Amino acid sequence: MDSRLLRADELGIRLEMVGGLPIWEPHPIYKHQKAVDRIRATIERLPFTDDSGAGGCACVHVADVYVSFPDGSLKRPDISIFCQEPREEEEAITLVPEAVIEVVSKGYEAKDLEIGPYFYLSQGVKDVLVFDPSTLLVLHTRRDGVTRQVSPVDVTLECGCRCVV
Repeated sequence: MDSRLLRADELGIRLEMVGGLPIWEPHPIYKHQKAVDRIRATIERLPFTDDSGAGGCACVHVADVYVSFPDGSLKRPDISIFCQEPREEEEAITLVPEAVIEVVSKGYEAKDLEIGPYFYLSQGVKDVLVFDPSTLLVLHTRRDGVTRQVSPVDVTLECGCRCVV
């Protein structure tokens, strides 16, 4: 793990590297963390839709953990959803999440609404959800388009998980 990232964390700053460019924001406030916890509590695996019982996603979700993406970027999504347990426990996760959920922090709307969705899709994430607790906007971005909804909304993810944002 890059020591600069760890030093930034000690100073109360979330530092990410996207395409070689450092992006920072302060640690989240209570309202932000409440939204993350509320969403995580609703994440569940959908029942299998085929008769074989094979496949499916385990819907493993983690909050605020470093993920190392294929292009070398290092980000800390508010919520990352994986279909299997990541192997890395002592360093950044290298498994690309199936879905990412970001909760907008006041003053950092552009990072989450404009930069994040397109970056995540370019790295292989299938669903990107961005929730703004101030406006209740839920932006859902996939390869096939973008939808805007108002929270609370039940969302089915491509991987076979669902959540309420």
